[in-house]
This record gives sequence, structure tokens and C-alpha cells, in this order.
Amino acid sequence: MVEVAAAPEAGDDHLMCDPSVMEFGVVIPHNEIGTDPGAIKAFAQGAEELGAGHLMIYDHVLGALRDRPGGFKGPYDSDTAFHEPFVLYGFLAACTENVELVTSVMVLPQRQAALAAKQAAEVAMLSNNRFRLGVGIGWNKVEYDALGVPFGQKGARLEEQVVFMKRLWEEDAFSFDGEFHSMELASIFPRPSAPIPVSFGGSAPAALERCARLGDGWIPLGSPNDKSAACIDAMRSTREQLGLDMSNFAIHAQAQYAGGDPDRWRSHAEKWQALGCTHLSIATHNAGDTNVDGYLARIAEYRDAVAGIVQPVR
Repeated sequence: MVEVAAAPEAGDDHLMCDPSVMEFGVVIPHNEIGTDPGAIKAFAQGAEELGAGHLMIYDHVLGALRDRPGGFKGPYDSDTAFHEPFVLYGFLAACTENVELVTSVMVLPQRQAALAAKQAAEVAMLSNNRFRLGVGIGWNKVEYDALGVPFGQKGARLEEQVVFMKRLWEEDAFSFDGEFHSMELASIFPRPSAPIPVSFGGSAPAALERCARLGDGWIPLGSPNDKSAACIDAMRSTREQLGLDMSNFAIHAQAQYAGGDPDRWRSHAEKWQALGCTHLSIATHNAGDTNVDGYLARIAEYRDAVAGIVQPVR
């Protein structure tokens, strides 16, 4: 493996404790990392050694053929690789020690809520409570159809799922009678020893209200612009009305290595910092062919460029 600089020591001047400094994290290059367990393990461990406080993984169960009857449009298709988040994180829980494992975002409404709660609980337990579940409604109707879940009412289904799953993680046997889910005097067991944080994606008004009311954080998809600022302001206002503050509410943005340089990366990070972002993850894929060593070198280059704005974790 190529030599890359380790994370700077915690005592370095530019890494003094500062609550406005965002946590440094890494997006797993899902469509390029391949299927070699050794490479996936080396990437995760290398990212952790470089100071990543979290790993982030995208989620899709299926991709559709673009020239299928009726056509298909979307950012991903049947030739784009995605690793299954729960299975992957069960593996990486054993390969890593401190890094948090984040989904961004799991398309929860197309999954069975009780089963997803069980799987999330298992990852949380195996990782010593290093799992954060990021959820959203998705966009690919092909997936919903294949998984036997109606595409409509995704938002309402998601909201009920989160309420149901949080109770499954925390309570003994109980009954639940919702619009989409029902259960009579049952529970999952074992359960995680600490609450599993749930973050939401989405920027529509209903999604932001749901996130502010039920979520432990927000995962924006866009840039640090006026639209993102308005989204954060809306969630802050909703939380204030509910008697909640933003002190433990994560705002978890992403940066792209592709097309960037140190000046652009730093400017982008500063803009997210000004909006109150708490976590910033660098995505190193879609930037040209490379291997694990190359991804880690890109991560180190980005980390060094945003030093003092984005905080590595030792």
C-alpha cells in the first residue's frame, strides 16, 4: 500500500478543539471499489487511519436498463454497482475500531420496517454503537415494484417506519397499529444498548418538517447555497417551535474530489461551515481510474487541503 500521511496529531495548532469545526469523513466508492473483501477492508481501515470519523455508503437495491421498454432515466442504472449497507457494515464493524458507519441514504420505505429495525440493531451492536441510519424515500419506482411496495405515500410510510423502528430499538414487547404497519405484543431482541441516530435526506417542505420533528440530523444532497441555508433555517424554526434545539442535530454534507483542487475544496468547506454543517464527507470516486491506494491518497490530499475547517478524528 502506498504511503500517505497519517492524520495530524490532536495537539497541532490547526486542530485545536472548536465546535464549529466539522467532522471529517469519507464516502465509500460504491461503484468502483469492486467486490474483493480485502480491498474493501483495506479502504475502510486506511480511511480510519487517515482520521475519518465516519464512513458513508449510498443505497440502491436495483438498477434498471436504460433502453428497457418505456425507457429509464436516473443518475444510476443496471450497470452501477451498490453494496448492501447492512451486510457491508456488519463486515466493516469487525474491520474497524472507531469510525462511525453511516447510510446516505437508505431507501427505507421499500423495506420491511421490522426487519430493517432488526438489521440496524445488529449493526449497532456489532459496531459498539457506531451506526447512524440515514433514510430517505428514493426515486426509483422500479425498485419499489420489484420489492412489492407501492410507490405512492412514500413519505407517510417513511415517517411511520421511523416511529415504529425507534420503539423496536428501545422497548420490550408492545403493540403497534399504524396505517402501514401493525404488530401485536412483540419485540426484537437483542436490542442496541444506545439509541440509533436517524438522519433524513430530502429538501421538500414536508421532508424538512419530518426531519426536524423526528430526526437526529439532516443529509443534504445539494451545495452550500441559499437553498440549503433556507432548508436549515426551516428545520431550526420547526425544532424551536417543538422545544428542540440544534445542539445535537447533525448536518451531514458531502464534497466531491472530482473536478476540485485545494482552493475549491477549502472554499466549499468554508461555506458549509458557515451554514452550521457538523460533518463533511469526501467522495473520491468518479474522478478517474485508481485503486485503494489511489483513493486513500485522494482522501489525504483533501484532508490536508481543508485542515482546520474539517477535523480528522484520532
